[in-house]
Amino acid sequence: MGEKKISQHLPHLLPDIQAIVKPESQTDPTFQTTRQYRRITAPNVRKQLLEIYGYTDGELPTVRTILTKLNRLDYRPRKVVKSKPKKKLPQTDAIFHRLHIVNHLADTTPGYLRLSLDTKATIRLGPYSRGGYNRQQVAACDHDFAPEAELKLFGILLPASDDLRFFFTETAVTPDFMVDRLETLWPEMRRRFHPHTLVLNMDNGPETQSHRTQLLKRLVAFARTQYVNVALAYYPPYHSKYNAIERVWGVLENHWRGELLDSRAKVLDFAQDMTWNGQHPVVAFIATPYQTGVKLSKKAMKPYEQTICRMPGLERWFVWIPLMELEWN
Repeated sequence: MGEKKISQHLPHLLPDIQAIVKPESQTDPTFQTTRQYRRITAPNVRKQLLEIYGYTDGELPTVRTILTKLNRLDYRPRKVVKSKPKKKLPQTDAIFHRLHIVNHLADTTPGYLRLSLDTKATIRLGPYSRGGYNRQQVAACDHDFAPEAELKLFGILLPASDDLRFFFTETAVTPDFMVDRLETLWPEMRRRFHPHTLVLNMDNGPETQSHRTQLLKRLVAFARTQYVNVALAYYPPYHSKYNAIERVWGVLENHWRGELLDSRAKVLDFAQDMTWNGQHPVVAFIATPYQTGVKLSKKAMKPYEQTICRMPGLERWFVWIPLMELEWN
């Protein structure tokens, strides 16, 4: 009876709890399972319901009740050793708090479009066992050897609609590669969503970090050419597994686990056959070579740095390339 009364009194409570906890869920770092592990506690869930979703203290159930609902939603409250990060910056909690606000705004406000971007670990082609049972009964090699070829996979996920794009390549995934893929998708995204603001979730890796000069140069040019605001919202170090696209990698690894990926065509076929929340990804192979190590001097970069805005106190994690004024708070 209590569950029915709460559902009648607060019909949006469970979806709001899921909206809070899902972005705070981490995929298994080893990709051995698709299970998610959460970092947020029941008291923090209640706090965000008050601060972000507009509930009042009197109408919300107790922390104990919220914990019960987290258990029923299969969001486990206990810590899992293998999902703990190696390090934690002093700003980590502040970064996650701001990420939740920015991502929630992007997913619920007309005119905003959020993309989750990441590059998967290199895929080595050859008769590797890949840690599982092979359905074709083809024996895998039991020793190290040079791969026949290596593929990189760059993914773009639209979390709000579960649209997924895979771009395979044998070249390097550089800032130019990433922005070129964004430019390729942009006509379709503009036609479907009519965005005035694009929010990009990334980790602060070597090619995507917020001080990568070539990346900023290309994104500033993209914003000006397409007349769209671009916001970069980064996950803190050792916490990139919370990025939505990382959950896709876990599903993909489990999809082809035990298969002998010994050709490019086989990799692309398996990727196309995978489903993410009931949808197949759009898969492409990019043959164009890309040069690594492209960067601007401090003098050449100065006009671009003057164009962008960084959030005070979290300058490395939140960057704004504006065509209109924005306040981060």
